[in-house]
Amino acid sequence: MPSTSVRLVETADAPALAAHLARDATEFARWQPARPVGFHTAEHQAARIDGLLDGHRAGTGWPGVIVADGHVIGQVTVSTILRGPLQKGFLSYWVATTAQGQGHAGNAVAQVLDVMRKELGLHRAEAHTRLDNLPSHAVLRRNGFTPWGVAQAHIHIAGTWHDELFWQHILTDTAPRP
Repeated sequence: MPSTSVRLVETADAPALAAHLARDATEFARWQPARPVGFHTAEHQAARIDGLLDGHRAGTGWPGVIVADGHVIGQVTVSTILRGPLQKGFLSYWVATTAQGQGHAGNAVAQVLDVMRKELGLHRAEAHTRLDNLPSHAVLRRNGFTPWGVAQAHIHIAGTWHDELFWQHILTDTAPRP
């Protein structure tokens, strides 16, 4: 089993994230929307991280990095945290192409589900994947997610609207935090 951990992102992670995103831009372009000019630079990533950490302090997200053998290899993020009667968050993640296929994504998702349950006190985790993203389907299934619907023409990537599969994982049955 690979050595994988997750932790809150830090501004100091910007150069490593930018390097992965720049190197993997062509591969990731098939799964992610178009990125603004400069997205793959350390400066842009540092500003993005600062915004994500502002959201964390406001309670609307938990931005993390995936670390393997002491090196940042990707990101895992809980966003759009909703409180009140919903108590849910949206999970997204990516792993650098140099570290894919080694179990890191699955391990990171498992750890973040624990963060969502214990630290954030959430009831439900949700995720979306393109219908043809079979590796992500496998990661989510291994972590107890079940598909619950298809959103037609849900995301615009590479000039085309794509359908997405919606996933859910119930984390706890405890009552919402006040």
